[in-house]
Amino acid sequence: MSATFWTSLFFGITALLVIMLWSARRHRSPILNVECDAPIERLMPSLSGLTLGAAVPGNSVELLENGAFFDVLIERIGAARKTVHFETFLWEEGVLGQRLADALSQQARAGLKVRMVLDATGSKKIGKAVRRQLKDAGCRLEFFHKRSFRNLGVLNDRDHRKLAVIDGREAFVGGHCVVDHWLGNAEDGKHFADISLRLQGPIVHSVQAAFSENWGAETGELFVGDDVFPALEPAGDVLIHAAYVKPERSAPAVKILHHAAICLARKRLWIQNPYFIPEPEAIKAFADAVKRGVDVRVLMPSTSGSDNPMVQHAGHRNFETLLESGVRLFEYSHTLLHQKVMTIDGVWSAVGSSNFDDRSFDTNDEITLGILDAGLAQQIDAIFEKYVARAEEVELQAWRQRGLWHKAKDNAFYLINELL
Repeated sequence: MSATFWTSLFFGITALLVIMLWSARRHRSPILNVECDAPIERLMPSLSGLTLGAAVPGNSVELLENGAFFDVLIERIGAARKTVHFETFLWEEGVLGQRLADALSQQARAGLKVRMVLDATGSKKIGKAVRRQLKDAGCRLEFFHKRSFRNLGVLNDRDHRKLAVIDGREAFVGGHCVVDHWLGNAEDGKHFADISLRLQGPIVHSVQAAFSENWGAETGELFVGDDVFPALEPAGDVLIHAAYVKPERSAPAVKILHHAAICLARKRLWIQNPYFIPEPEAIKAFADAVKRGVDVRVLMPSTSGSDNPMVQHAGHRNFETLLESGVRLFEYSHTLLHQKVMTIDGVWSAVGSSNFDDRSFDTNDEITLGILDAGLAQQIDAIFEKYVARAEEVELQAWRQRGLWHKAKDNAFYLINELL
């Protein structure tokens, strides 16, 4: 047989495999037309049920901003008595990485069970010395979706969660990464802004469950008992649910949560997110919200303030449509605003690891908390107002006049936005 035949056969088989992988992993996006007049504060059972979770009362929430988060996290790791579980996407060699490695190593040497799940791609720069230190101290260190033949079909799926669980009794969830840029107080372009939460109460079991999902996937190990799932008494009066599961064929929980929440806003919808690339159905939902009288605002980094300008350009592709619908857009140029948060009507908040883009909503493993607490929503809105005071609002007429090269980059990067 000719070389042309074998070449055609090879490409035919390759195309078939690609189609099979795509078909096996695709899901139906939610139709964003929720018919309900009830305010969001009465719909926590619906939001948690739609995202395959349960809203649990009796929690306390502490908002931790910028580099102060790691001061608290490392202090609480040092106070652990039985177990420390830690999961993150991005860990790079540096001052912060060494501080955290020292805290985890000290507890492992003291006999605590320290389990860690790091994304194999995001944490490839953790450094050989830190990796060796952690393992020599007795930390159980696992890397999510390492490059191997058995992971061939999921290499694009990354573990983007950022969480920690101490003794099964307190948890941390948010956007902070283990890189020196997350130190300081967002005072310049070398120090980023971010938000994470410290949690106590029954919701900690849900965060522990999220950790156990990827720990079990990488190791096959199940952990049980009071050291990891103790009986938890109420620690406050905040109602919370966790969205993190990715069911077959249906949209992932984080996508359903963010998109459903847009449909429930009645007064105000403020988003802070570093990578804002809404899908067409979400863009329509934003427009419908504005028609209902909702004040819709989005705060994000500019291309000069981003760590990945390609993503910002991909987001720019739909700015004109959003602006025409009445959505207000603000770009911050001074540093990376990395917080992944959303507030609705001054009473409900979403806080977690998820970006507002296809990669987070459709592909990555993420975790986002839906929280009913006016005090927390006001704190998050105050952070919005702090940064928006130095941001530049995008105006429709000026935006339409941006240069051809800018427009070309916007459209080109949008074509690959799911890979960025």
